[in-house]
Amino acid sequence: MKVKDFLTEVRPKTLAASSSPVILASVLAYMDGVFNWVPALLCLGVAMFGQIASNFANDYFDFVNGMDGAGRLGPERVVSTGKAEAKFVLKSSIVFVFLSCLCGLGLLFFAPWWFIPVGIAIALAVFGYSAGPFPLSHHGLGDAAVLLFFGLIPLCLTYYAQAGCFSLHTLWYAIAVGLLIVNVLIVNNYRDVEQDRATGKRTTIVRFGRKAGLYAYLANVVIAAGLSIASDFNLIKTILMAAFLGIALSTWVEMKKTDGEALNIPFGHTARNVIFYTLLCSFGLIFG
Repeated sequence: MKVKDFLTEVRPKTLAASSSPVILASVLAYMDGVFNWVPALLCLGVAMFGQIASNFANDYFDFVNGMDGAGRLGPERVVSTGKAEAKFVLKSSIVFVFLSCLCGLGLLFFAPWWFIPVGIAIALAVFGYSAGPFPLSHHGLGDAAVLLFFGLIPLCLTYYAQAGCFSLHTLWYAIAVGLLIVNVLIVNNYRDVEQDRATGKRTTIVRFGRKAGLYAYLANVVIAAGLSIASDFNLIKTILMAAFLGIALSTWVEMKKTDGEALNIPFGHTARNVIFYTLLCSFGLIFG
């Protein structure tokens, strides 16, 4: 497997999105005077290694389960195109799960014992998302899994590892960033709806249709911006969230007017918007 193909499989855009909850939680911890860079970095390792493991696992199991056909519209996958052996990709996913768990074990110096079962649940979700007897992504549960494992859990636990407690405003931000990451999945499933339907993959877009997906995307953007404004109101953050709303709505319009392989552009923009949200929200919190 070539280095270029390996980096493609890592999918850097998804890493940017998955790191956002950790970054935002650390900003919230800083604002509350409890920031600790060691658990923050360990949480970042858990999130990013876990995301890479998930990317490799999805490639492997979708190929094995016949979900990646010749007409795939999304970004190229190395197993289905023959650029890497399936066993190598599976072993790579296991290695990255191990690295994620290693970072999680380091968190036990800063967090209570119940982080262990949560970590086990995260590791199982990496493979349970697209594998096992009941793959979550194949039964319309991918959106809920993303909200939980890429929004609520990483942001709330990153904050807890530093502060030693939860906070209500942290929950609102966790929901907000989780919904924006769900939008990345919505665009992906919106693009692949016909292929998913043909292979029996029952995503929410397959179940409820493209129109429902469009308006779910729009609702997620509006709810995320609204929660962020209401949770810690200040003028600067409100203005920045209004700017974010404009950017996100332009991506929604782009998605609405696009079809086929061209949807990879709003897919990338949606992942980019998660980063924009994190940066704008962090700036508003710090300087508001």
